[in-house]
Amino acid sequence: MDKSKRIFLKSKRSFRRRLPPIGSGDHIDYRNMSLISRFISEQGKILSRRVNRLTLKQQRLITIAIKQARILSPLPFLTNEKKIEKKRVGR
Repeated sequence: MDKSKRIFLKSKRSFRRRLPPIGSGDHIDYRNMSLISRFISEQGKILSRRVNRLTLKQQRLITIAIKQARILSPLPFLTNEKKIEKKRVGR
């Protein structure tokens, strides 16, 4: 088959469109901890845009909100849950 004819063939892979993780009514703000916590890993890292399925603008706003929350201290810079558990076990 010629390469020119291959372009018009449909792919057999099904494509299911996923719903965006941020709804139209959600307000991206550093005080909205329920929204922000969905985009942070267990170690406290900001998840990538590819993992979050966000647009570029949404990812930028989420990143800014997370950094503001860290500076104003509703959100810790690091999560030390593992270190705390080890100290409790050692006593």
